Order: sequence, then C-alpha cells, then structure tokens
Amino acid sequence: MNTSERSTGHDHHHPQPGHSHTVHGLHHDHEAAGVTTVKDPVCGMSVALGTGKPSFEHDRKTWHFCSQKCHDKFAADPAHYLTGTHKKQAPPAPAGTQYTCPMHPEIVRDAPGDCPKCGMALEAMGVPAGDEGPNPELVDFRHRFSFGAVLTLPLLVLTMGPFVGLGFLRDALGERTALWIELVLATPVVLWAGWPFFVRGVKSVVNRSLNMFTLIGLGVGSAYLFSVVALLAPGLFPDGFRDAQGHVGVYFEAGAVIIVLVLLGQVMELGARERTGSAIRALLDLAAKTARVIRADGREEEIPLEEVVVGDHVRVRPGDKVPVDGLVIEGRSSIDESMISGEPVPVEKVAGDAVTGATINGTGSLIVEAKRVGGDTVLSQIVDMVANAQRSRAPIQKLADSVAGKFVPAVIAIAILAFIAWAIWGPAPALSYGLVAAVAVLIIACPCALGLATPMSIMTATGRGAQAGVLIKNAEALERFAKVDTLIVDKTGTLTVGKPKLVAVLPAAGHEEAEVLRLAASLERGSEHPLAEAIVSGAEERGVELANADEFEAITGKGVKGVVDGQAVALGNAALLSELGLDGGASSAFVEAANARRDEGETVMFVLIGSEIAGLVSVADPVKATTLEALKALHAEGLKIIMATGDNERTARAVAGRLGIDEIRADVLPADKARIIKELQAQGCKVAMAGDGVNDAPALAQADVGIAMGTGADVAIESAGFTLVKGDLNGIVRARRLARATMRNIRQNLFFALVYNAAGVPVAAGILYPFLGILISPIFAAAAMSLSSISVISNALRLRRISI
Repeated sequence: MNTSERSTGHDHHHPQPGHSHTVHGLHHDHEAAGVTTVKDPVCGMSVALGTGKPSFEHDRKTWHFCSQKCHDKFAADPAHYLTGTHKKQAPPAPAGTQYTCPMHPEIVRDAPGDCPKCGMALEAMGVPAGDEGPNPELVDFRHRFSFGAVLTLPLLVLTMGPFVGLGFLRDALGERTALWIELVLATPVVLWAGWPFFVRGVKSVVNRSLNMFTLIGLGVGSAYLFSVVALLAPGLFPDGFRDAQGHVGVYFEAGAVIIVLVLLGQVMELGARERTGSAIRALLDLAAKTARVIRADGREEEIPLEEVVVGDHVRVRPGDKVPVDGLVIEGRSSIDESMISGEPVPVEKVAGDAVTGATINGTGSLIVEAKRVGGDTVLSQIVDMVANAQRSRAPIQKLADSVAGKFVPAVIAIAILAFIAWAIWGPAPALSYGLVAAVAVLIIACPCALGLATPMSIMTATGRGAQAGVLIKNAEALERFAKVDTLIVDKTGTLTVGKPKLVAVLPAAGHEEAEVLRLAASLERGSEHPLAEAIVSGAEERGVELANADEFEAITGKGVKGVVDGQAVALGNAALLSELGLDGGASSAFVEAANARRDEGETVMFVLIGSEIAGLVSVADPVKATTLEALKALHAEGLKIIMATGDNERTARAVAGRLGIDEIRADVLPADKARIIKELQAQGCKVAMAGDGVNDAPALAQADVGIAMGTGADVAIESAGFTLVKGDLNGIVRARRLARATMRNIRQNLFFALVYNAAGVPVAAGILYPFLGILISPIFAAAAMSLSSISVISNALRLRRISI
C-alpha cells in the first residue's frame, strides 16, 4: 500500500528533535537576538536570514526583503512603508458598483463575496485603479501557504522519516507521542490555513453549485476527522480498518499536505491572474500623472491630470507625455505613438493635428488644446475595452461548463463506489484502503483545470492584443475570427492611405480646365467626403478662386449636385449620369482618356454643367506601403480577400490586379455591403468585414466579425468585434494570428484538463492495483491536482510571449 499510514498503538523511542522559531519583527539586531526570520516591511512575507536576500540600511537599522522588487520599493520611499501608509485601505467602491467572478463573468452581485460556482473572490466591475495594491486574496493565501508549509515540513519529516532513513526520530519520541505531535502540527494547517476551502465548500453545497472546494472539503475533512477519531478513540473502528497488528491508521500528513498544495495552486492561479491584468496596469501607467496648463494670464501651472478640463491649453515639453487627447494649436514636433498604435516610427505633428494622450513628445515643444479628458480619452476607452473583454466568455466555454456541471457529482459518486469496492474486495485492512482510495479520488479530480482553460487564455490574449494595437471587444469575437475564411475590405483608407490627391483635370471640348476645376471644387466645398477634400485642396494649390454653392445635395454613392454662379452643376460617377438621365456621351478620345486613368487605379468623376458633360476630374489615393505585404500574410492565414468599393469596376480591377486581391465588388453603395455579406454567409462563408466609416456600421454588425479601423468613426468601432488602433491591414494580420493562437491554446488546455481527469480519477480509485499493486496516496493526488492547474495556467501565459 503506497501511502503513509501510521497506527495508533506502536511505541517507539526517538531523540528529541530540535526547534526553530520565527520572529515577526521588522528590524533589530537579528543575529544577537537569535532570530532566524523577519518580516518584509513591504509585502509582509517572512524572510529567512542568511539566505542572500536583499537588505537595506536605513536609520541605523537593517531591513530585509523577500525580493529585489520589494527592496527597490522600500529604498525609493522608506517612510511610506515605515509609517504604514501603504497599508491604508483602498477607497470604497462607488455606490452602485457591481461585482463579478473573473472565471465566471455571468455571475454578477451587488456586494463583494465569493463566487457560488468556483468560490473565487468576486471583483468590482469596471476598470481597476492604476495604483491598486496587491490582490488582498493573493496576500492572504500567501500567508496561509507560508504558515502551512512551515508546519507541514516537520510533519512530513516525522511521518515519512522511516522511509528515508530518519526512523530514529519516531523511535526516540515513541509512536503515541509522535501521533499527538502530528495532530498538533496538522490541526492549524487544516483548520486555519485551509479554512477558506471549507467555507467555500459549504457555500457550494448551500448554493447547489458543487465545485473543486466541495471535493477538497470532503477529502481533507474526511481524512482529518477520521485521523482525530482514530487517535482519540481507536476502539470505535471495526476490524476492516485495522492492520495485522490491530492498529488503525491515521492520515494527518495527507490532510496537511493537500491543504498546502492546494494553497500553492491558488497562489499560482491568483498570481497568474495578476500577470494577465498587467496589460491593463501597463496601459494605465502610460498616462501622464500631471499636466502643465497655461492659464488665461499666461501663467503656467502644473496640476493633477484629473483636474484638466476640455478647452484647457496644455504645454507639452520635449520628452513629456501628452496628457490628454487634443489638437495642436502651436508648435511642431514628432510624437512617438508606439504605445498606442504599435508603430515604431514617430509621427510629425504641427498646428491643426490631433494628438493622443499617453503618447510621448519628441524634441519640439507643443501647445495642445484639450478635447477629450478623463474617461473620454482614447487610452481610457482602450483600457475599458480590454477590461470588458477579459471578463467576457467565449462560446467554447460552454463545453467546459457542460462537463464541469456534471463533473463534481460524478466524482463524489466514484469516490463512494471506490470505497465500497475496496471494502468488499480489497485486502486487509480493506476499509482503510477504501478510505485512501475515496480521498484520493476526491482530491485528484480537478474541475478547476477545466474552469481555468478558457478564461486564463482569454485574459492573456486580450492583454497581448492591446500591446499590439489590437483591441478585442469580447471573447466571442476572438473565437469567431479564428474560423473566418473571407475578409471584405474597403479600398479607401484600408488598402490606400485614405488621403486622395487631385492628379488631373480633363476638360471637354469648349471648356477651360480652370473653369471645370473651379465649378467642381466650389460644389465639393459642401462635402466631407475624402475625394471632395482632394478636389478642393487641388484647386487651392493651383490658385483657383472658389465660389459659393447653393442648393447643395449629396447623392449617396453617386455624387453631389448644386448651383454655382447660377449654373446647375453636378459631379459624380456613371451612376449619377444615369440618375440624371444622361447617356454619358462624349468623344471617344475623351472616354479613352478616362478609361486609361481608371486602368491606373485612379477615380474619375464627371463634371456636368446643366445636362452637358464639361469635363472629368481624376483623383488618386496612394496604396499604403504596408498593404501588399499584409495581403500576402492574410492569404497565408487562409483568408480570401474581397475588395468592396464605390469605384467603377475598371478602377477596382486595376487596384486589385496590382495587389493580388481575390475578388472585387465595384460600384458598391454603403447599403450594399451588408447585402453582400449576407449573400456570402448564405454560401457558407464565415465573413469578416473591415471598415472605418459611419456607413460601414450595418455591414460590421452583419459580419461574423466586424473590424473597425481605429482612425474611423465611433459608431463603426461600437459595431465591431475588433478595433485596430492603427488603421492598416497589418493590424488585421495581428488580430487573425492572435485569434488562432488563442483558440489553439484553449483547445490544448481543455484537452489536457479532460484527459488528466479521465485518467487521474480511475487511477486514484485503484484501477491499477490488481495489475501493478499501485494505490496512490492522497498526497500524490493533491500534487497531481495542483500540477494540472499549474500546467493550464502556464500554457495560457505563453500567449503573452507569442509573436503576432
């Protein structure tokens, strides 16, 4: 029987073991006092002296630390820790705050407490404060683990000593005394260090939502209570519990070791969750803490960031962080936007350009007018999106939930059956064998590994995405994007720079180039379309004097019309000509010239005076430098690329041909994009749509996955599952790679958790005993259970380091 079992009747003699002690003082002359451990003034952990841990001299006293991190914090501000300032409680959550479980976000409560499903402490919903201290639950569990480990180590030496050549200790004490020492050592470990597990286990029964703490409570409670009764009243037990010498075995060390190992697993799990939250904290740390505001009298004043209001003028000195989202009104500089967009090349900023809070100013000085402050800034919205995504659930989680919902009752049933089977067919002492098998089954089963498989991966992935400029709205978007096979992209602003330039004006016979341009630009002054801006800018650069346009009307997807200098003027594509009842008739040379420009990928628009075509204006939008490489990467990711554009088919084919795009949809009106997506979905395609305008919102909502280019409209971002801070295709590549890596990671976690439990439970029940004589101890069952959780956590944390 491969388990540690001591009987209650032997009497051996051992030499008296030595003693060590722990002093929880903060300083003093430790060596003189004989102190072996002291308390870290920063985190409160016990620090063993003489182990090479960092120390710091302050006020003629030596302070010792568990890590270099604590040492550096203390060295930076000793008074902060010596006065107890760091222990001040965080301000209470605002009224109306709701609390949720990070592993089961569907659980929402109006007050803090424990999750009824997994027992984990509920967390306040919303974005965490940037200066929050360590997780109180993590600190508490660390203390409980340290306390439990200190008492469990001598307990293990006492019980396992005979197996490793230390039997003389038990012989010197005598068996009865050794058993009482075991009780004294194990009791505080089980009843204090492990108390939260019993509380959560009872709550799980009351809430009828059985979980891992149900199993731990049953397993440890059974082993401990059995051992106490065996020690105090061994005569109560029938012969089935007695060995050949008539003694009843005890399992104090099993209960203590299980508690310590489960605490270790909880500490590692909570620590891993802290690390997954590091992405949010890193984003929060990007924000400037103060702003240098220029008052009306010209005086400059440094104030906390929270006091800046919209309309304030803020000076940004060289090397400073831009404190708020705003508009440059004076100065010139380069801004490093890599922390927001992921792009390493600084961006030149001059008066009139927008700047984003948390970016870093280069060598120039800027004066910025605050446009968005507080929770309205881009950084705040990014943090909020990441926090919400980390609490969301992927559809694949339903599999884990389905299994976990039936898992705990099944394990309890198997434990009971194992006990009965051993009691009937097991060798003597059959009932003791049955107890060991039942406890091992309860302990080795690990629903927590199943529960962690998806949330840990999602939390890590959303943080990794934020670092790469890919903001994920929820876990469902990640799962869906991994399955997408078709990507629809707009041309303007997605494949191209989005800043078209006027490249040619072709007047018809009997018309002057300057007059054609003047009429077109005067009309377009009333439009906000990028092509309109290109025509107006081109006219201004050529020194053309513009007139006012009356009765301006935009015809969606076709063009504009109005009255300039008393003449009816229209500007648009062939669809506009059809709407106005014109056949587009012009000289063949004129048509050939237009087609030649379309073949170069230029957008050509007709200029009409009355019912006569007066000329053409041609606008070109340069393809982004990153587009070709990104399209190749997307093809490598297994995506079919479809370009949907309002351009005519000739222009669209010219662009698509140069870029290797699979299909085009030309002459597309904004309303047509949603229809195209529906048609593709009806054919069985999984469609992602990338867009940036208000008119893209319906298509983004219709798509299986909507991707909003971060340079676009707020309503587009709201309709999308992904938002790319930097609006180019490389962001889509990163999002796709992240989605596929995340789903692969989740499947690995689920596979391991399911296989582990499917194999571990039968082995713990004793299925190998008839063939190999192996019955695992509850201690090894606890170690295996902890390792299963640790393996899932470690695998999920790999996502922090993936290259996307």
